[in-house]
Amino acid sequence: MATTRSIFLQGIRDGVPIGMGYFAVAFSLGIIAKKAGLSPVAGFISSFFTRASAGEYGAYSLIAIAASYSELAVMCVITNLRYLLMGASLTQKFSEGTSMLKRILVACCITDEVFGISIAYKGNLAPAYTFGAALFSTVLWASGTMCGILAGGVLPTSLVSALSVALYGMFIAIIIPPSRKNHAVLASVLIGFTASWICSILPLLKGISAGTRTIVLTIVIAALMAWLRPVSTKKGTFGPIQGTPQKS
Repeated sequence: MATTRSIFLQGIRDGVPIGMGYFAVAFSLGIIAKKAGLSPVAGFISSFFTRASAGEYGAYSLIAIAASYSELAVMCVITNLRYLLMGASLTQKFSEGTSMLKRILVACCITDEVFGISIAYKGNLAPAYTFGAALFSTVLWASGTMCGILAGGVLPTSLVSALSVALYGMFIAIIIPPSRKNHAVLASVLIGFTASWICSILPLLKGISAGTRTIVLTIVIAALMAWLRPVSTKKGTFGPIQGTPQKS
């Protein structure tokens, strides 16, 4: 049986590629933070506790124009609402004996990529795994912001931002294996991609922020697939479509 230490180290290992991608993205954020007047230490601390590219970009933009604290808080809540859904989803991965403190700490560790590898963890999610992945990737994320501030715009932002393509590659690597094994997961992924693209071009919907569209689509698609292909709590696998007779 795997020990807590080995699980923690496994999380760190799986967090290495995520952290490398984070460093490149956070570097470009650091350049923006520099223009907003943040010091390297302030940039490191803000990124260490935020870890959200859209949220930090919005925060630094508001700081640059001397926005109020209330405006800053509201913006961060709205842009990061998707993590509420991710946290709710991860609650289904914990064993019944997982303490409330560990559940809260795991929720604080969630980023898009850390959530992806945590939800794909085989069996019940061990909090130590998420802690390990989050620790390594968070340090590189915060370090990237700090280095970007130190660089002060020496490198073109477009060049650094291009490196963030690696994050999309990691997302693909996360969703492809379960999609190949389960048609319900594959259907959810395809429906999500298609619906997101349609919403981005329809006149009445393309004006809605990407974050809001993501939240709405996640709720709708997840509810639909939960109704059509409920998860068996006994075997941990997807059950038949409701209304379909089951073999005894």
